[in-house]
Amino acid sequence: MIELQLSDDEHAAKKLKPEHLQQAVAAIRKDGFVVLHRAIDPNHIAVLRERMLADADKILALDDVPYQFKNGHLQQDPPPFPPYLFRDVLANDLVVDVTQAVLGEGVKNAFYSGNTCLPNPHQQPLHVDSGQLWPDLDQATPAYNLVVNVPIVDTTPHNGSTELWPGTHLDTTRAISDGDIKLAPADEERRRAERQPLQPSIPAGSVLIRDMRLWHRGMPNHSEQARPMIAMIHWPRWWHIGKPLLLAKGTEALFADSALETVAEFVDGPIDHIGRNRKHDYKPPANAVSHGASRRHSK
Repeated sequence: MIELQLSDDEHAAKKLKPEHLQQAVAAIRKDGFVVLHRAIDPNHIAVLRERMLADADKILALDDVPYQFKNGHLQQDPPPFPPYLFRDVLANDLVVDVTQAVLGEGVKNAFYSGNTCLPNPHQQPLHVDSGQLWPDLDQATPAYNLVVNVPIVDTTPHNGSTELWPGTHLDTTRAISDGDIKLAPADEERRRAERQPLQPSIPAGSVLIRDMRLWHRGMPNHSEQARPMIAMIHWPRWWHIGKPLLLAKGTEALFADSALETVAEFVDGPIDHIGRNRKHDYKPPANAVSHGASRRHSK
Protein backbone atom coordinates (compact mmCIF):
# COMPACT_ATOMS: atom_id res chain seq x y z
CA MET A 1 0.00 0.00 0.00
CA ILE A 2 1.39 3.38 -1.02
CA GLU A 3 1.04 6.14 1.59
CA LEU A 4 2.42 9.62 0.92
CA GLN A 5 3.21 12.19 3.63
CA LEU A 6 2.42 15.62 2.20
CA SER A 7 4.85 18.39 3.09
CA ASP A 8 4.36 22.01 4.12
CA ASP A 9 6.05 23.02 0.87
CA GLU A 10 3.48 21.08 -1.15
CA HIS A 11 0.64 22.71 0.74
CA ALA A 12 2.16 26.15 0.18
CA ALA A 13 2.63 25.48 -3.53
CA LYS A 14 -0.81 23.79 -3.80
CA LYS A 15 0.92 21.18 -5.89
CA LEU A 16 2.53 17.80 -5.27
CA LYS A 17 6.23 17.46 -5.88
CA PRO A 18 6.87 15.43 -9.06
CA GLU A 19 8.01 12.26 -7.29
CA HIS A 20 4.90 12.22 -5.09
CA LEU A 21 2.62 12.75 -8.07
CA GLN A 22 4.34 9.97 -9.97
CA GLN A 23 4.03 7.59 -7.00
CA ALA A 24 0.36 8.41 -6.49
CA VAL A 25 -0.58 7.87 -10.14
CA ALA A 26 1.40 4.62 -10.30
CA ALA A 27 -0.29 3.32 -7.14
CA ILE A 28 -3.78 4.04 -8.47
CA ARG A 29 -2.98 2.34 -11.76
CA LYS A 30 -1.41 -0.74 -10.13
CA ASP A 31 -3.18 -1.21 -6.78
CA GLY A 32 -6.32 0.83 -7.42
CA PHE A 33 -5.78 3.31 -4.57
CA VAL A 34 -3.37 5.62 -2.74
CA VAL A 35 -3.43 7.40 0.63
CA LEU A 36 -2.38 11.05 1.05
CA HIS A 37 -1.55 11.94 4.66
CA ARG A 38 -1.77 15.48 6.10
CA ALA A 39 -4.09 16.50 3.27
CA ILE A 40 -6.76 18.40 5.23
CA ASP A 41 -6.64 20.97 8.03
CA PRO A 42 -7.37 19.10 11.30
CA ASN A 43 -9.49 22.03 12.50
CA HIS A 44 -11.80 21.54 9.53
CA ILE A 45 -12.03 17.83 10.29
CA ALA A 46 -12.93 18.60 13.91
CA VAL A 47 -15.79 20.91 12.85
CA LEU A 48 -17.17 18.26 10.49
CA ARG A 49 -16.75 15.50 13.07
CA GLU A 50 -18.83 17.26 15.71
CA ARG A 51 -21.67 18.03 13.29
CA MET A 52 -21.70 14.66 11.49
CA LEU A 53 -21.77 12.66 14.73
CA ALA A 54 -24.74 14.75 15.85
CA ASP A 55 -26.43 14.34 12.45
CA ALA A 56 -26.03 10.56 12.63
CA ASP A 57 -28.38 10.50 15.63
CA LYS A 58 -30.96 12.47 13.63
CA ILE A 59 -30.70 10.04 10.72
CA LEU A 60 -31.17 7.09 13.07
CA ALA A 61 -34.43 8.67 14.26
CA LEU A 62 -35.92 8.54 10.73
CA ASP A 63 -38.73 6.09 9.95
CA ASP A 64 -36.63 4.65 7.11
CA VAL A 65 -32.98 4.58 8.17
CA PRO A 66 -30.76 4.56 5.04
CA TYR A 67 -28.63 1.51 5.79
CA GLN A 68 -26.50 0.19 2.94
CA PHE A 69 -26.58 -3.63 2.64
CA LYS A 70 -26.45 -4.23 6.40
CA ASN A 71 -27.73 -2.50 9.51
CA GLY A 72 -24.99 -0.38 11.02
CA HIS A 73 -23.65 0.90 7.68
CA LEU A 74 -25.35 4.27 7.32
CA GLN A 75 -25.53 6.45 4.22
CA GLN A 76 -24.88 9.99 5.50
CA ASP A 77 -24.48 13.28 3.65
CA PRO A 78 -22.26 15.97 5.16
CA PRO A 79 -23.97 19.32 5.79
CA PRO A 80 -23.94 21.29 2.49
CA PHE A 81 -23.89 24.76 4.04
CA PRO A 82 -21.60 27.01 6.12
CA PRO A 83 -19.76 26.70 8.39
CA TYR A 84 -19.24 23.10 7.26
CA LEU A 85 -17.99 23.57 3.69
CA PHE A 86 -14.21 23.65 3.26
CA ARG A 87 -12.18 23.95 0.09
CA ASP A 88 -9.53 21.49 1.31
CA VAL A 89 -12.29 18.89 1.63
CA LEU A 90 -14.38 19.59 -1.48
CA ALA A 91 -11.73 20.90 -3.88
CA ASN A 92 -8.39 20.00 -2.35
CA ASP A 93 -5.68 21.18 -4.74
CA LEU A 94 -3.31 18.31 -3.89
CA VAL A 95 -6.03 15.71 -4.36
CA VAL A 96 -7.08 17.29 -7.65
CA ASP A 97 -3.44 17.22 -8.72
CA VAL A 98 -3.64 13.42 -8.52
CA THR A 99 -7.09 12.88 -9.99
CA GLN A 100 -6.36 15.21 -12.89
CA ALA A 101 -3.13 13.33 -13.63
CA VAL A 102 -5.13 10.08 -13.83
CA LEU A 103 -8.32 11.29 -15.52
CA GLY A 104 -7.05 14.24 -17.57
CA GLU A 105 -7.79 17.95 -17.42
CA GLY A 106 -11.33 19.05 -16.72
CA VAL A 107 -12.12 16.71 -13.81
CA LYS A 108 -15.45 17.36 -12.11
CA ASN A 109 -17.36 16.37 -9.00
CA ALA A 110 -21.12 16.12 -8.49
CA PHE A 111 -21.21 13.76 -5.48
CA TYR A 112 -20.87 14.68 -1.82
CA SER A 113 -22.07 12.00 0.55
CA GLY A 114 -20.50 9.34 2.71
CA ASN A 115 -20.86 6.32 4.94
CA THR A 116 -20.97 6.20 8.71
CA CYS A 117 -20.04 2.84 10.17
CA LEU A 118 -21.93 2.63 13.45
CA PRO A 119 -20.86 0.28 16.25
CA ASN A 120 -22.08 -3.02 14.77
CA PRO A 121 -20.96 -6.62 14.11
CA HIS A 122 -22.01 -6.75 10.45
CA GLN A 123 -19.80 -7.07 7.39
CA GLN A 124 -21.11 -5.80 4.06
CA PRO A 125 -21.04 -8.11 1.04
CA LEU A 126 -17.94 -7.71 -1.09
CA HIS A 127 -18.87 -5.33 -3.90
CA VAL A 128 -17.75 -2.78 -6.46
CA ASP A 129 -19.11 0.75 -6.80
CA SER A 130 -18.82 0.50 -10.57
CA GLY A 131 -17.80 -2.15 -13.08
CA GLN A 132 -15.85 -1.96 -16.32
CA LEU A 133 -17.22 0.29 -19.05
CA TRP A 134 -17.87 -2.68 -21.36
CA PRO A 135 -18.37 -6.41 -20.80
CA ASP A 136 -16.00 -9.14 -22.00
CA LEU A 137 -12.87 -7.01 -22.08
CA ASP A 138 -9.54 -8.81 -22.40
CA GLN A 139 -7.89 -5.95 -20.52
CA ALA A 140 -9.28 -3.24 -18.25
CA THR A 141 -9.46 0.31 -19.50
CA PRO A 142 -7.69 3.12 -17.66
CA ALA A 143 -9.62 4.57 -14.71
CA TYR A 144 -12.74 6.51 -15.68
CA ASN A 145 -13.69 7.75 -12.19
CA LEU A 146 -12.05 8.05 -8.78
CA VAL A 147 -13.65 8.02 -5.34
CA VAL A 148 -12.18 10.49 -2.86
CA ASN A 149 -12.73 9.32 0.73
CA VAL A 150 -12.16 11.62 3.71
CA PRO A 151 -12.18 9.90 7.12
CA ILE A 152 -13.61 12.18 9.81
CA VAL A 153 -12.16 10.10 12.66
CA ASP A 154 -9.03 7.97 12.78
CA THR A 155 -9.99 4.72 11.07
CA THR A 156 -8.59 1.33 12.08
CA PRO A 157 -9.72 -2.29 11.78
CA HIS A 158 -11.15 -1.90 15.29
CA ASN A 159 -13.64 0.82 14.29
CA GLY A 160 -14.48 -0.44 10.83
CA SER A 161 -11.96 0.81 8.30
CA THR A 162 -12.92 -0.24 4.77
CA GLU A 163 -11.56 -3.55 3.50
CA LEU A 164 -9.76 -3.02 0.16
CA TRP A 165 -8.77 -5.64 -2.42
CA PRO A 166 -5.65 -4.36 -4.23
CA GLY A 167 -5.56 -4.76 -7.99
CA THR A 168 -9.20 -5.79 -8.40
CA HIS A 169 -9.99 -2.64 -10.39
CA LEU A 170 -8.29 -4.48 -13.25
CA ASP A 171 -10.58 -7.51 -12.97
CA THR A 172 -12.68 -7.59 -16.15
CA THR A 173 -15.44 -9.99 -15.07
CA ARG A 174 -17.65 -7.13 -13.80
CA ALA A 175 -19.20 -4.54 -16.12
CA ILE A 176 -21.54 -1.61 -15.60
CA SER A 177 -24.23 -3.36 -17.64
CA ASP A 178 -24.27 -6.51 -15.51
CA GLY A 179 -26.71 -5.44 -12.81
CA ASP A 180 -25.90 -6.30 -9.19
CA ILE A 181 -22.75 -4.77 -7.69
CA LYS A 182 -22.23 -7.60 -5.19
CA LEU A 183 -19.57 -10.22 -5.89
CA ALA A 184 -20.20 -13.95 -5.62
CA PRO A 185 -18.44 -16.10 -2.99
CA ALA A 186 -16.62 -17.86 -5.83
CA ASP A 187 -15.20 -14.53 -6.99
CA GLU A 188 -13.96 -13.79 -3.49
CA GLU A 189 -12.39 -17.23 -3.13
CA ARG A 190 -10.66 -16.95 -6.50
CA ARG A 191 -9.23 -13.54 -5.77
CA ARG A 192 -8.19 -14.36 -2.21
CA ALA A 193 -6.05 -17.19 -3.57
CA GLU A 194 -4.18 -14.65 -5.72
CA ARG A 195 -3.83 -11.75 -3.26
CA GLN A 196 -5.12 -11.05 0.22
CA PRO A 197 -7.25 -7.97 1.01
CA LEU A 198 -6.18 -5.39 3.56
CA GLN A 199 -7.93 -3.16 6.08
CA PRO A 200 -5.73 -0.08 6.41
CA SER A 201 -5.54 2.33 9.32
CA ILE A 202 -6.02 5.87 7.98
CA PRO A 203 -5.91 8.89 10.31
CA ALA A 204 -8.39 11.74 10.13
CA GLY A 205 -7.05 14.47 7.86
CA SER A 206 -5.78 11.95 5.33
CA VAL A 207 -7.45 11.18 2.00
CA LEU A 208 -7.97 7.83 0.29
CA ILE A 209 -8.23 8.06 -3.51
CA ARG A 210 -9.45 4.84 -5.13
CA ASP A 211 -10.56 3.56 -8.48
CA MET A 212 -14.33 3.13 -8.36
CA ARG A 213 -13.99 -0.40 -9.75
CA LEU A 214 -11.96 -1.61 -6.75
CA TRP A 215 -13.52 -4.46 -4.76
CA HIS A 216 -14.21 -3.41 -1.17
CA ARG A 217 -16.66 -3.69 1.71
CA GLY A 218 -17.66 -2.05 4.97
CA MET A 219 -16.50 -3.94 8.03
CA PRO A 220 -17.73 -4.33 11.63
CA ASN A 221 -17.11 -1.49 14.04
CA HIS A 222 -16.05 -2.96 17.38
CA SER A 223 -15.63 0.44 19.05
CA GLU A 224 -18.26 2.47 20.90
CA GLN A 225 -18.15 5.45 18.50
CA ALA A 226 -19.47 5.93 14.98
CA ARG A 227 -16.92 6.17 12.17
CA PRO A 228 -18.01 8.78 9.59
CA MET A 229 -16.27 9.03 6.21
CA ILE A 230 -17.06 11.48 3.42
CA ALA A 231 -17.13 10.38 -0.23
CA MET A 232 -16.82 12.36 -3.45
CA ILE A 233 -16.37 11.17 -7.04
CA HIS A 234 -14.08 12.79 -9.59
CA TRP A 235 -15.11 12.20 -13.19
CA PRO A 236 -13.31 13.02 -16.45
CA ARG A 237 -14.39 15.96 -18.59
CA TRP A 238 -16.27 13.75 -21.04
CA TRP A 239 -18.47 11.97 -18.48
CA HIS A 240 -22.13 13.04 -18.45
CA ILE A 241 -23.22 14.34 -15.06
CA GLY A 242 -26.87 14.02 -14.06
CA LYS A 243 -28.19 15.95 -11.08
CA PRO A 244 -25.91 18.65 -9.68
CA LEU A 245 -24.99 18.99 -6.04
CA LEU A 246 -27.19 21.26 -3.96
CA LEU A 247 -25.06 23.69 -1.99
CA ALA A 248 -25.89 26.82 -0.04
CA LYS A 249 -25.99 30.05 -2.04
CA GLY A 250 -23.16 32.37 -1.09
CA THR A 251 -20.50 29.65 -1.05
CA GLU A 252 -19.60 29.91 -4.74
CA ALA A 253 -16.26 31.60 -4.02
CA LEU A 254 -15.11 28.50 -2.18
CA PHE A 255 -14.70 26.74 -5.52
CA ALA A 256 -13.15 29.57 -7.53
CA ASP A 257 -9.91 29.05 -9.43
CA SER A 258 -9.91 25.29 -8.94
CA ALA A 259 -8.86 22.77 -11.57
CA LEU A 260 -11.84 20.73 -10.34
CA GLU A 261 -15.25 21.71 -11.66
CA THR A 262 -17.82 21.35 -8.90
CA VAL A 263 -21.13 20.70 -10.66
CA ALA A 264 -23.53 22.37 -8.24
CA GLU A 265 -26.68 24.42 -7.95
CA PHE A 266 -26.33 27.07 -5.26
CA VAL A 267 -29.71 27.54 -3.63
CA ASP A 268 -31.42 29.72 -1.04
CA GLY A 269 -33.25 28.12 1.83
CA PRO A 270 -32.81 24.82 3.67
CA ILE A 271 -31.28 21.72 2.06
CA ASP A 272 -32.42 18.41 3.53
CA HIS A 273 -29.19 16.47 3.96
CA ILE A 274 -30.70 14.33 6.75
CA GLY A 275 -33.70 12.67 5.15
CA ARG A 276 -32.93 12.44 1.44
CA ASN A 277 -31.09 9.09 1.37
CA ARG A 278 -32.80 5.70 1.18
CA LYS A 279 -32.02 2.16 2.27
CA HIS A 280 -30.41 -0.03 -0.38
CA ASP A 281 -29.51 -3.70 -0.72
CA TYR A 282 -28.47 -3.44 -4.41
CA LYS A 283 -30.40 -6.43 -5.65
CA PRO A 284 -30.03 -7.11 -9.40
CA PRO A 285 -32.84 -6.53 -11.87
CA ALA A 286 -34.76 -9.62 -12.92
CA ASN A 287 -32.84 -9.98 -16.20
CA ALA A 288 -29.37 -9.48 -14.67
CA VAL A 289 -26.95 -12.36 -15.17
CA SER A 290 -23.92 -11.17 -13.26
CA HIS A 291 -22.73 -8.15 -11.30
CA GLY A 292 -22.17 -4.48 -12.08
CA ALA A 293 -22.41 -0.88 -11.00
CA SER A 294 -24.21 1.68 -8.91
CA ARG A 295 -23.72 5.36 -8.16
CA ARG A 296 -24.32 4.73 -4.47
CA HIS A 297 -21.17 4.24 -2.43
CA SER A 298 -21.08 2.03 0.64
CA LYS A 299 -17.98 1.39 2.63
